[in-house]
Amino acid sequence: MDWAGLLPNLLPSGMAPWIAILLLGISAFTSLISAAFGLGGGLVLLAVMATVVPVAALVPVHGVVQIGSNFGRALVMLRHINGPAVLQLALGGAVGAIIGGLIAVRLPDWLLFLAVGSFVLWSSWGKVPATAGRAVLLLGGAASGFLTMFIGGTGPLVAAVIKTLKLDRMAHVGTQAGSMVIQHGLKIGVFGLLGFNYTPYLPLVAGMIATGFLGTLVGRRLLHGMGDSRFRYALTILLTLLGLRLLWMAAADLLQGG
Repeated sequence: MDWAGLLPNLLPSGMAPWIAILLLGISAFTSLISAAFGLGGGLVLLAVMATVVPVAALVPVHGVVQIGSNFGRALVMLRHINGPAVLQLALGGAVGAIIGGLIAVRLPDWLLFLAVGSFVLWSSWGKVPATAGRAVLLLGGAASGFLTMFIGGTGPLVAAVIKTLKLDRMAHVGTQAGSMVIQHGLKIGVFGLLGFNYTPYLPLVAGMIATGFLGTLVGRRLLHGMGDSRFRYALTILLTLLGLRLLWMAAADLLQGG
């Protein structure tokens, strides 16, 4: 069989085979990052895809890849998932996704970046009242469900919310993965109702999900080698860097007239 001739027919119109191969490798690498630290991979993947995927397809296609990546991670860490936390985040996320999908006028990027960055930093370093656990989960789920319709990569926001529960490293990563499966599923459904056609991207997405699962298996081995204190320290540093990056993006976009 002529695989070289078949490959272009499996790709979205205008996408070169070398770009598809790059995306397959990036999917594996970013899934490894997310499995080891609970977040970060989705944002890196989003940044890479933004350079090669049309703007109109970026958020919905990224969502399909991420639901596959997070499902694989949730599957291998199923016994560590905090079910009540996932449910509360899902309830808030459903409301947020529906509201986000109904908004006709796109909010300014700088405002979205500022809101998410500020919340991530506050949740990483601020003191969350012990009695606010359920409210934080519901409100955090609603905020992330709303924002994911616009900027796609809200993993740091969800991770910051879950961090307030002070779970051990395995429970944190498993709960994060389970929550993101539902959030991306809601997003995919809303975009489908709005008329987005996923069909041209399905072969590429299937390949990225497969390589992403391989990355997840490697990342889980790295996670097993960390202690809880080392994991929390690494998570706090990573969240801080991502939060500061979002604030920098907000300032840059605002100065450019966004």
